[in-house]
Amino acid sequence: MNAMNQNRRHWMRQCGMGFGGLAFADLISSSVTAAGNRGALETHFPGKAKHIIHVFLNGGVSQVDTFDPKPELTRRAGQMLPFENLQTERKTGVALPSPFVFEKHGESGIPVSDLFPHLSKCVDEMTVIRSMHAELPSHEMSLMLMNTGDQRLVRPSLGSWLTWGMGTINENLPAFVALCPGGMPVGGAGNWRSAFLPGVYQGARVDTSNPDPTKLIDFLQNKRLSVRDQSKQFEFLQQLNAQHLADRPGEAAIESRIHSFELAFRMQTEASDAFDISKEPEHILKLYGEGPQNRQLLMARRLIERGVRFVQTWHGDSQPWDSHSNIKDEHRKVANQCDQGLAALIIDLKQRGLLDETLILCSGEFGRTPSVEMGQDGTGASQGRDHNHWGFSLWMAGGGIKKGTVYGATDDFGFRAVENPVSVHDLHATILHLMGYDHQRMTYRYAGRDFRLTDVHGQVIHPILQV
Repeated sequence: MNAMNQNRRHWMRQCGMGFGGLAFADLISSSVTAAGNRGALETHFPGKAKHIIHVFLNGGVSQVDTFDPKPELTRRAGQMLPFENLQTERKTGVALPSPFVFEKHGESGIPVSDLFPHLSKCVDEMTVIRSMHAELPSHEMSLMLMNTGDQRLVRPSLGSWLTWGMGTINENLPAFVALCPGGMPVGGAGNWRSAFLPGVYQGARVDTSNPDPTKLIDFLQNKRLSVRDQSKQFEFLQQLNAQHLADRPGEAAIESRIHSFELAFRMQTEASDAFDISKEPEHILKLYGEGPQNRQLLMARRLIERGVRFVQTWHGDSQPWDSHSNIKDEHRKVANQCDQGLAALIIDLKQRGLLDETLILCSGEFGRTPSVEMGQDGTGASQGRDHNHWGFSLWMAGGGIKKGTVYGATDDFGFRAVENPVSVHDLHATILHLMGYDHQRMTYRYAGRDFRLTDVHGQVIHPILQV
């Protein structure tokens, strides 16, 4: 039997079926094993992090209502700011004080608003960057910038770059998974695209709105065929695919499709288990709480535990944090949906010994104005805030990030980053550094040019790194 399996593996290798063929042969012989790191580059130096969870609070989180308190807004409530309002997407007017109460938390004394009563207890594990800035107050462009490093051109996403560089640990699951309840975020699949990198490195999107793990991924299980019959069908399909590719050598799209078939077949053995949070003990389920946001944060931990490199969790379709009309009610609603799960994620990873090797990044694509939003004709002030790319906040934890730290600052009103400003390119350079890569040397040659995630920009933010 062993000799027959060895001959089968050799035949598949000759047909160009690669690691997928090897995994398939193992499935037939009932001895599935992970095939190691597909195509991994060597890191430039030892990295602190092995995995990333990017919690994307899409729509634009208000920095002055979460992690960047501005008492001056309260003192000048209803007054124009002492400088001309910076240009944003819509007209803005007088100062709008935060309706939320800030308190200092932990030994670090980092102030957090009462929007995050659970997360605030974890500030001693976090670095809060208050001086982020983007380039334009547009959802589409700022989302692309945060995810791909370019706001206009088709470029690979951060998750694609990292999985291309680091390879995969578990061949039975995608190395890059995007979790999003409901529909698609603004920009759709462009947020997790692989662009000119091979298609195998594109993120696999999963709709987490359905609590039934068997329904998260369409057609994962074949109800009409047995495993043996599926194996025979798959073997025949891969023979045809191998012949098709042999006649068209170097066709990346065909290679990517073949890999997709291989991965989909292998996922039947592990995907349902990875997304089935009902297998968690009761105290863990209570730790995370209920609702799609908290549920998918628990899924993210389960995926990381099983070797997935990059997990991105989106708050929802469109832009849930886009609070244009009523910052108090709208931000309270979305914060309540994720606060408990965010804290649980940090606590859970730490108690499992995974926080040191897992970088958590929690961000939106930009912030919000400290002044009220107006109608396009300059009238009709709301109690909401417009998009603000001039200055905003995000936080990071684990994976080599310094604990209990605040870095950078905006002006007295939270409008513009003025102290140690951090661009998205700087953020990407820092993330790659934490994973063991020099962002200037991590390049991919395409169309006669060496491309990199940070293009010609980016500086590593050393003060927020653990020594």
